[in-house]
Amino acid sequence: MTAQDSATRRSRIAVTTATGTTATAPQNSSRRSGTVMAALGVTAFSLTFPSTAWGLEGIGPWSFVALRCVLSAVIAGGALLALRVPLPARRHWAGLAVVAAGVVIGFPLLTTLALQTSTTAHAAVVVGLLPLTTAVFSALRTGARPSRMFWAAALTGAAAVIAFTVQQSGGALSTADLYLFASLLICAAGYTEGGRLAREMPGWQVIGWALVLCLPLAVAGAAVALQSEPFQLTGHSATGLLYSAVGSQFLGLVVWYRGMAAIGVPKASQLQLAQPLLTLVWSVFLLGEHLTPAAPLTAAAVLVCIAVTQRARG
Repeated sequence: MTAQDSATRRSRIAVTTATGTTATAPQNSSRRSGTVMAALGVTAFSLTFPSTAWGLEGIGPWSFVALRCVLSAVIAGGALLALRVPLPARRHWAGLAVVAAGVVIGFPLLTTLALQTSTTAHAAVVVGLLPLTTAVFSALRTGARPSRMFWAAALTGAAAVIAFTVQQSGGALSTADLYLFASLLICAAGYTEGGRLAREMPGWQVIGWALVLCLPLAVAGAAVALQSEPFQLTGHSATGLLYSAVGSQFLGLVVWYRGMAAIGVPKASQLQLAQPLLTLVWSVFLLGEHLTPAAPLTAAAVLVCIAVTQRARG
């Protein structure tokens, strides 16, 4: 072996070591951290419906959503102000408006209205379609062309949930079901756009600025709603309001968007498979609800369909 060949070999080894061992470790660590963050977000979200049900025991639905938004926006705004975070670039505001409309206002309002007449278990099964809906929105937003298997699994999961809701509602969709299906669409748009923005700015800033954007509307809404709806702070209603504002609306979304930015929307949505099943457990232990056999079976069927869509997307 010549001196030149020996030098070339040493150079290749050095490059391999630098790009393989040294570079791979931080990447693996980042993926693990992202997975943990996304899993924490899913756990936080799984308690959203039970906490909302508690809040509705003493607070009207419009007041609950408005106060939830005000509290979380004040916390987010305080954090942004304390850390002297600069305003987002102009190109980000349209995306933040989508996040605000879908995640901060639309989904909480529609699901809260639904939970006035729907059980949390029923709502959890319907909203179990959210990962699948988010995957579809993500595919459309990025211009990807999923396989036929993807679309077949997506349609199968949707059909299973529609059949469940029709059967549970006595042969027709109820008003609560319409609220829940609408919440799926608007939240999926917010998740998709938030996941995209979280690749360009920290996830907590994405939800933080979206909350601040909604603060004036939330304050006005709370002022109007509190004059026309009941408001009684009990142990359950206060706990439900505080958790939904701090745990679900802010901290949950902070870790969720951070996780999505690290591992991607498709992989994060796989972790969200556990959310409806976790909510079913909380509905039994925290609210004393009784599950029909159709609820866990439908949730499991949707879980399988979503797993297929993720595999079909590679």
